[in-house]
Amino acid sequence: MREYVLVFLVAFAVTYLLTVIAREIALRSGAVARVRDRDVHDEPIPYLGGLAMLGGLVAAYLVARELPFLSLSGPFVFRDAGIVLIAGCLICAVGVLDDLFELDALTKLGGQVLAAGFLVAFGIQFVFFTDAQGQVYSVDNAQGQLLAGLLVVATMNAVNFVDGLDGLAAGVVGIGALAFFVFCYSLTVANGTERATTAAFLSVALAGACAGFLVHNFHPARLFMGDSGSMLIGLVLSASAVTLSGQFSPDQLSKGGGGSSASLLPTLLPVLLPVSLLIVPLADLILAVVRRTRAGRSPMAADKQHLHHRMLEIGHSQRRAVLIMWLWAGLVAFGTVLASLYSGMWVVAALLAGTLVTIVLTFLLPRLRGPRLQAAERD
Repeated sequence: MREYVLVFLVAFAVTYLLTVIAREIALRSGAVARVRDRDVHDEPIPYLGGLAMLGGLVAAYLVARELPFLSLSGPFVFRDAGIVLIAGCLICAVGVLDDLFELDALTKLGGQVLAAGFLVAFGIQFVFFTDAQGQVYSVDNAQGQLLAGLLVVATMNAVNFVDGLDGLAAGVVGIGALAFFVFCYSLTVANGTERATTAAFLSVALAGACAGFLVHNFHPARLFMGDSGSMLIGLVLSASAVTLSGQFSPDQLSKGGGGSSASLLPTLLPVLLPVSLLIVPLADLILAVVRRTRAGRSPMAADKQHLHHRMLEIGHSQRRAVLIMWLWAGLVAFGTVLASLYSGMWVVAALLAGTLVTIVLTFLLPRLRGPRLQAAERD
């Protein structure tokens, strides 16, 4: 565990320091977010925060290779992690081009497919699934590659969609990555297996990179991650979950924190965790597609009706809207992990209590604060 903490701190520190350099590069190259009608910021903000996060991830990878425990964990941990980081470099480069020249949606999608294709070409794919009765179904290479590619592309776009308020995307993904690390590490403890896994390493490094970037990105933001960052962290989170499919057996994946199957979600597969960890951006993505399609517009056409925009409309300030959406993300992410590892009424009670508190803060808090105070918070 101490080496994982060190990996987190390295990713945090390097990302934090490189953010200053990335901001200067963005200003000199003209990669700046102009103020548009659908935006909530009122002055131009530089992009290219993804470069800093990529640097933090690479630094964590290089340091981890020299640590005694992780370096002796076997070839697959760093082989798979290296493949994910190379794919991250590819998608970050596409994002930088988009931040500089505003690529069209089809070109950007092509870059996403290319990065996902690189992953599956080097073996980052699904290996098996289970049904509601626990029956295991192996998938052939073509099916495993296709499903992995679809998950990676969908997650990248979901994170890109939610990146609308200062600190929102980095916080949501950072929380999801931290919850996924807890899941991965708990699986190794429950099964008495090697603590080092690709999924655990990538998720804790990603959490550190997101935390380091948030220091500069929380409202009022000094730098945006841009598409170079949103697509990068979406790829790393989803790819880290896919790697878990090949490193644990179905029986091991179903074991809870006490060594027995958790009864609330007995067939929950960690390969589907990105869907639950990113339920907020995924729900925003689905609602946006339905909303725009029903209006006769392209699903990729931008608007100002995302979930974070609606939070501002009901009276939340930018900071409080982001904190509440972090709370929802944490409830879903850690709630899913808790329910997949443990069983009992205390789990149900904890989830119900967390849901109730989050609902109250979301919908009742604005009504308890006066209009004058709300206006002062927005300013």
